[in-house]
Amino acid sequence: MSVDRLVRVNELLKREIGLSLYRVITEGDFDLSAVTITKVTVSKDLAAARVLVSIRDHEEERGQMLESLMAHRGAIQKLVSSVVVLKRTPRLHFELDTSIEEGDRVLRLLTDLDPADGGAAPADSGPGAAERPAREGG
Repeated sequence: MSVDRLVRVNELLKREIGLSLYRVITEGDFDLSAVTITKVTVSKDLAAARVLVSIRDHEEERGQMLESLMAHRGAIQKLVSSVVVLKRTPRLHFELDTSIEEGDRVLRLLTDLDPADGGAAPADSGPGAAERPAREGG
């Protein structure tokens, strides 16, 4: 299968899996607003699909939420196969994706840097730096 087609299949499955979660998971204690399908990677033979799931907040319940997704895997696959017509429907494997949280942590660290501590800001930056005339000579 061509690489372009695999990319399109990955994106299509990502969208359809995300939509099917709202139809399949009906437990009242499962917070669907915290779940995001971040990436789907399908094998070349379409036998398996690795589904990366980001779960915002809910640090204590992530394991249970991931187990619930795995428990509903068959129903999600069935719903996806009714919408997405492929040679075979890939077997879904849900995995936790923490890359968004790691990115947020890095951004928070960069924001917390204090220029007074010798951190991020160079000497010629800051308000009015562009308005100051450049030194002539040497």
